[in-house]
Amino acid sequence: MDDMMYYAKAAAYLAAALAIGLGTISPALAQGNVAARACENMGKYPEGAESIRSAMMAAMFLIETSAVYALLIAGGILFFGGR
Repeated sequence: MDDMMYYAKAAAYLAAALAIGLGTISPALAQGNVAARACENMGKYPEGAESIRSAMMAAMFLIETSAVYALLIAGGILFFGGR
């Protein structure tokens, strides 16, 4: 019976690694895209740099929440998955 517990813990670790790994790919790509477009627009329109920067920061905060959710899910899997 103890062998099955090792398999359950190994599956929980693998699931947590996949959750955090796959859950952070899209936010990372999206944040890079938002930052690139903001820098591009600040170069084109320097007079609107302040409003572009504030809109970029709001978008970054919203994008980052999906990475935080992936972290919470991975933590929940690790905490409850091996029981």
